[in-house]
Amino acid sequence: MPGLLAGKSALVTGAASGIGRATALLFAREGARVTLSDLPGEALESAAAAVADAGGEAQAVAADVTREDEVATLVERAVARFGRLDCAFNNAGVAPRSVGAAGQRIGEMSRDSWDALLAINLTGVWLCMKHELAAMERQGGGAIVNTASIGGLVGLPRSNAYVVSKHAVIGLTRSAAIDYAEAGIRVNAVCPGYVETPMIGESMARRGEQILGTVPMHRLGRPEEIAEAVAWLCSDRAGFVTGAAQVVDGGYTAV
Repeated sequence: MPGLLAGKSALVTGAASGIGRATALLFAREGARVTLSDLPGEALESAAAAVADAGGEAQAVAADVTREDEVATLVERAVARFGRLDCAFNNAGVAPRSVGAAGQRIGEMSRDSWDALLAINLTGVWLCMKHELAAMERQGGGAIVNTASIGGLVGLPRSNAYVVSKHAVIGLTRSAAIDYAEAGIRVNAVCPGYVETPMIGESMARRGEQILGTVPMHRLGRPEEIAEAVAWLCSDRAGFVTGAAQVVDGGYTAV
Protein backbone atom coordinates (compact mmCIF):
# COMPACT_ATOMS: atom_id res chain seq x y z
CA MET A 1 0.00 0.00 0.00
CA PRO A 2 1.43 3.43 -0.92
CA GLY A 3 2.40 5.68 1.97
CA LEU A 4 0.49 8.77 3.04
CA LEU A 5 2.99 11.01 1.25
CA ALA A 6 4.03 8.78 -1.64
CA GLY A 7 5.72 10.75 -4.41
CA LYS A 8 5.67 14.04 -2.53
CA SER A 9 8.55 16.40 -1.84
CA ALA A 10 8.78 17.60 1.75
CA LEU A 11 10.81 20.16 3.69
CA VAL A 12 11.43 20.00 7.46
CA THR A 13 13.14 22.75 9.47
CA GLY A 14 14.51 22.08 12.93
CA ALA A 15 15.18 18.59 11.57
CA ALA A 16 18.36 17.75 13.46
CA SER A 17 16.65 16.44 16.59
CA GLY A 18 13.40 15.89 18.46
CA ILE A 19 10.10 16.40 16.65
CA GLY A 20 11.77 17.58 13.44
CA ARG A 21 13.99 14.51 13.10
CA ALA A 22 11.11 12.15 13.94
CA THR A 23 8.92 13.85 11.34
CA ALA A 24 11.58 13.70 8.62
CA LEU A 25 11.96 9.96 9.27
CA LEU A 26 8.20 9.41 9.17
CA PHE A 27 7.82 11.49 6.00
CA ALA A 28 10.39 9.23 4.32
CA ARG A 29 8.67 6.06 5.56
CA GLU A 30 5.42 7.39 4.14
CA GLY A 31 7.03 7.82 0.72
CA ALA A 32 8.19 11.45 0.65
CA ARG A 33 11.53 12.75 -0.56
CA VAL A 34 12.80 14.97 2.22
CA THR A 35 14.91 18.11 2.52
CA LEU A 36 16.10 18.38 6.13
CA SER A 37 17.25 21.73 7.46
CA ASP A 38 18.73 23.04 10.68
CA LEU A 39 21.78 24.99 11.74
CA PRO A 40 25.04 23.57 10.39
CA GLY A 41 26.44 20.64 12.32
CA GLU A 42 26.87 16.94 12.73
CA ALA A 43 23.33 16.47 14.07
CA LEU A 44 21.78 17.65 10.80
CA GLU A 45 23.99 15.39 8.72
CA SER A 46 23.22 12.49 11.07
CA ALA A 47 19.47 13.02 10.70
CA ALA A 48 19.71 13.06 6.90
CA ALA A 49 21.86 9.92 6.99
CA ALA A 50 19.26 8.22 9.19
CA VAL A 51 16.58 8.98 6.60
CA ALA A 52 18.77 7.59 3.84
CA ASP A 53 19.64 4.50 5.89
CA ALA A 54 15.92 3.86 6.34
CA GLY A 55 15.53 3.79 2.56
CA GLY A 56 14.38 7.37 2.04
CA GLU A 57 15.71 9.95 -0.38
CA ALA A 58 17.02 12.96 1.51
CA GLN A 59 19.25 15.99 1.38
CA ALA A 60 20.56 18.14 4.22
CA VAL A 61 20.57 21.91 3.71
CA ALA A 62 21.89 24.02 6.58
CA ALA A 63 20.03 27.29 7.09
CA ASP A 64 19.33 29.90 9.76
CA VAL A 65 15.59 30.60 9.57
CA THR A 66 16.11 34.18 10.75
CA ARG A 67 18.08 34.99 7.58
CA GLU A 68 15.89 35.48 4.53
CA ASP A 69 18.67 34.83 2.05
CA GLU A 70 19.33 31.43 3.62
CA VAL A 71 15.63 30.56 3.74
CA ALA A 72 15.21 31.49 0.08
CA THR A 73 18.16 29.28 -0.85
CA LEU A 74 16.75 26.44 1.26
CA VAL A 75 13.43 26.44 -0.60
CA GLU A 76 15.18 26.83 -3.95
CA ARG A 77 17.35 23.80 -3.22
CA ALA A 78 14.38 21.70 -2.14
CA VAL A 79 12.62 22.48 -5.43
CA ALA A 80 15.79 22.03 -7.48
CA ARG A 81 16.51 18.60 -6.01
CA PHE A 82 13.01 17.14 -6.08
CA GLY A 83 11.23 19.20 -8.74
CA ARG A 84 8.56 20.75 -6.53
CA LEU A 85 7.60 21.37 -2.89
CA ASP A 86 4.44 19.59 -1.79
CA CYS A 87 4.79 19.67 2.02
CA ALA A 88 6.61 21.92 4.47
CA PHE A 89 6.92 21.49 8.22
CA ASN A 90 8.16 24.72 9.80
CA ASN A 91 9.39 23.33 13.08
CA ALA A 92 12.55 25.29 13.97
CA GLY A 93 12.18 26.98 17.34
CA VAL A 94 13.73 27.61 20.73
CA ALA A 95 12.66 27.61 24.37
CA PRO A 96 13.20 30.59 26.71
CA ARG A 97 16.34 29.12 28.27
CA SER A 98 18.01 29.09 24.83
CA VAL A 99 17.94 32.89 24.79
CA GLY A 100 18.76 33.45 28.47
CA ALA A 101 15.17 33.97 29.64
CA ALA A 102 14.48 30.79 31.60
CA GLY A 103 12.16 31.33 34.57
CA GLN A 104 11.81 35.07 33.98
CA ARG A 105 8.68 37.14 34.29
CA ILE A 106 7.92 39.65 31.58
CA GLY A 107 9.43 42.54 33.50
CA GLU A 108 12.68 40.64 33.99
CA MET A 109 13.41 39.75 30.37
CA SER A 110 16.04 41.62 28.43
CA ARG A 111 15.27 43.15 25.05
CA ASP A 112 17.93 40.92 23.51
CA SER A 113 16.22 37.77 24.82
CA TRP A 114 12.83 38.95 23.61
CA ASP A 115 14.13 39.82 20.14
CA ALA A 116 16.10 36.60 19.78
CA LEU A 117 13.19 34.33 20.67
CA LEU A 118 10.70 36.10 18.41
CA ALA A 119 13.21 36.16 15.55
CA ILE A 120 13.42 32.37 15.56
CA ASN A 121 9.96 31.27 16.69
CA LEU A 122 7.88 33.79 14.77
CA THR A 123 9.85 35.67 12.12
CA GLY A 124 11.57 32.43 11.12
CA VAL A 125 8.19 30.77 10.51
CA TRP A 126 7.00 33.75 8.50
CA LEU A 127 10.13 33.77 6.34
CA CYS A 128 9.81 30.06 5.63
CA MET A 129 6.13 30.45 4.77
CA LYS A 130 6.83 33.43 2.53
CA HIS A 131 9.10 31.41 0.26
CA GLU A 132 7.27 28.09 0.56
CA LEU A 133 3.95 29.68 -0.35
CA ALA A 134 5.47 31.28 -3.43
CA ALA A 135 6.84 27.94 -4.60
CA MET A 136 3.57 26.14 -3.91
CA GLU A 137 1.47 28.80 -5.60
CA ARG A 138 3.58 28.50 -8.76
CA GLN A 139 2.95 24.75 -8.91
CA GLY A 140 -0.75 24.92 -8.01
CA GLY A 141 -0.96 23.77 -4.40
CA GLY A 142 0.67 22.25 -1.34
CA ALA A 143 0.42 21.85 2.42
CA ILE A 144 2.23 23.64 5.25
CA VAL A 145 2.28 22.74 8.94
CA ASN A 146 3.77 25.12 11.51
CA THR A 147 4.86 24.08 14.99
CA ALA A 148 2.94 26.06 17.59
CA SER A 149 2.45 24.70 21.11
CA ILE A 150 0.01 24.40 23.96
CA GLY A 151 1.68 27.74 24.74
CA GLY A 152 -0.11 29.07 21.67
CA LEU A 153 -3.48 28.25 23.23
CA VAL A 154 -3.04 29.03 26.92
CA GLY A 155 -0.73 31.05 29.12
CA LEU A 156 2.31 29.41 30.70
CA PRO A 157 4.13 30.80 33.75
CA ARG A 158 7.43 32.58 33.16
CA SER A 159 7.39 31.82 29.44
CA ASN A 160 6.23 35.18 28.15
CA ALA A 161 7.99 35.62 24.82
CA TYR A 162 7.57 31.92 24.04
CA VAL A 163 3.81 32.13 24.63
CA VAL A 164 3.58 35.29 22.54
CA SER A 165 5.49 33.67 19.68
CA LYS A 166 3.33 30.54 19.64
CA HIS A 167 0.04 32.45 19.83
CA ALA A 168 1.31 34.50 16.89
CA VAL A 169 2.21 31.36 14.91
CA ILE A 170 -1.40 30.19 15.23
CA GLY A 171 -2.66 33.59 14.07
CA LEU A 172 -0.24 33.56 11.15
CA THR A 173 -1.36 30.04 10.26
CA ARG A 174 -5.05 30.93 10.26
CA SER A 175 -4.58 34.09 8.22
CA ALA A 176 -2.43 32.32 5.63
CA ALA A 177 -4.99 29.51 5.39
CA ILE A 178 -7.62 32.05 4.36
CA ASP A 179 -5.34 33.94 1.99
CA TYR A 180 -4.14 30.86 0.10
CA ALA A 181 -7.19 28.58 0.16
CA GLU A 182 -8.12 29.44 -3.43
CA ALA A 183 -4.55 28.68 -4.49
CA GLY A 184 -4.97 25.10 -3.30
CA ILE A 185 -2.59 25.51 -0.37
CA ARG A 186 -3.59 24.26 3.07
CA VAL A 187 -1.91 25.80 6.14
CA ASN A 188 -2.28 24.24 9.59
CA ALA A 189 -0.48 24.22 12.93
CA VAL A 190 0.35 21.45 15.35
CA CYS A 191 0.28 22.21 19.07
CA PRO A 192 2.40 19.74 21.03
CA GLY A 193 2.19 19.47 24.77
CA TYR A 194 5.15 18.35 26.86
CA VAL A 195 7.21 16.10 24.60
CA GLU A 196 10.29 14.02 25.34
CA THR A 197 12.89 16.08 23.46
CA PRO A 198 16.20 17.76 24.39
CA MET A 199 14.27 21.03 24.80
CA ILE A 200 12.46 19.79 27.91
CA GLY A 201 15.29 17.87 29.57
CA GLU A 202 16.33 20.61 31.99
CA SER A 203 12.74 21.37 33.00
CA MET A 204 12.02 17.71 33.69
CA ALA A 205 15.12 17.45 35.85
CA ARG A 206 13.93 20.37 37.98
CA ARG A 207 10.16 19.81 38.15
CA GLY A 208 9.29 16.63 36.31
CA GLU A 209 6.63 15.49 38.78
CA GLN A 210 4.93 18.87 38.64
CA ILE A 211 4.85 18.83 34.84
CA LEU A 212 3.46 15.31 34.62
CA GLY A 213 0.83 16.24 37.18
CA THR A 214 -0.66 18.68 34.66
CA VAL A 215 -1.03 16.00 31.95
CA PRO A 216 -4.07 13.70 32.32
CA MET A 217 -2.20 10.86 30.60
CA HIS A 218 0.62 11.29 33.16
CA ARG A 219 3.46 10.95 30.67
CA LEU A 220 5.42 12.94 28.14
CA GLY A 221 4.53 12.72 24.50
CA ARG A 222 6.91 11.04 22.08
CA PRO A 223 8.28 12.94 19.06
CA GLU A 224 6.88 10.21 16.84
CA GLU A 225 3.36 10.96 18.10
CA ILE A 226 3.64 14.57 16.99
CA ALA A 227 5.11 13.43 13.68
CA GLU A 228 2.03 11.30 13.00
CA ALA A 229 -0.23 14.35 13.28
CA VAL A 230 2.03 16.39 11.02
CA ALA A 231 2.17 13.67 8.37
CA TRP A 232 -1.62 13.38 8.34
CA LEU A 233 -2.06 17.15 8.04
CA CYS A 234 0.35 17.18 5.10
CA SER A 235 -1.38 14.27 3.37
CA ASP A 236 -4.28 14.29 0.93
CA ARG A 237 -6.39 12.60 3.61
CA ALA A 238 -6.58 15.99 5.33
CA GLY A 239 -7.75 17.62 2.12
CA PHE A 240 -10.52 19.67 3.77
CA VAL A 241 -8.45 20.71 6.80
CA THR A 242 -6.94 24.19 6.79
CA GLY A 243 -6.52 26.90 9.39
CA ALA A 244 -6.56 24.31 12.18
CA ALA A 245 -4.46 24.19 15.34
CA GLN A 246 -4.19 20.45 15.99
CA VAL A 247 -3.55 19.71 19.67
CA VAL A 248 -1.41 16.69 20.61
CA ASP A 249 -0.95 17.13 24.35
CA GLY A 250 -2.13 14.10 26.34
CA GLY A 251 -5.15 16.08 27.52
CA TYR A 252 -3.29 19.10 28.98
CA THR A 253 -5.58 21.73 27.42
CA ALA A 254 -8.71 19.68 28.18
CA VAL A 255 -8.41 20.29 31.93
